[in-house]
Amino acid sequence: MLSQLRPAIALTAFFTVLTGLAYPFAMTGIAHGLFPAAANGSLVERGGEVVGSLLIAQPFVGEGYLHPRPSASNWNAAGTGASNLGPTSAALIADVAERRAAWEVLNGAPAPIDAITASGSGLDPDISPETALAQADRIAAARGADPAAVRALIEAAVEGRTLGLYGETRVNVLLTNIALDESFPLPPAGN
Repeated sequence: MLSQLRPAIALTAFFTVLTGLAYPFAMTGIAHGLFPAAANGSLVERGGEVVGSLLIAQPFVGEGYLHPRPSASNWNAAGTGASNLGPTSAALIADVAERRAAWEVLNGAPAPIDAITASGSGLDPDISPETALAQADRIAAARGADPAAVRALIEAAVEGRTLGLYGETRVNVLLTNIALDESFPLPPAGN
């Protein structure tokens, strides 16, 4: 019996070390060597300080900022997910109607669908170009900038489909807000 048990224990230990330690460490090393930014979470730094990630949305609420999609998880990465409310849910219909009304008051334009519906993850970092451009006049007014210049900045931030095939055109909210801060700084509070 020991002669049968010893190889089983040895193989279990060998494959535990191989697949549980060696392989993950090797893949992590390769990822860090080939794609260091992605391997570290696609973090965005500004002035030597991490301000966010290209892959995870965060709330921007000021009138001078591009606003992200609504989040069912309140942009909490620890509790991400959709609301799981169906299309006939009274709560979902009320939430969307409330978001639509708030959007239209704030932006003075009809609300694009991704501006009023939360994503499946609750953390989508991108919005549609239509949603971004619909916010340009509000952003320009808050920053005291020319609306055409703000629209041009947003249009320059539009990213195409991945490999020309996958996904939709999109605007990364974090990167665009950083570009807005650099190009059109917010006026000091109280002015």
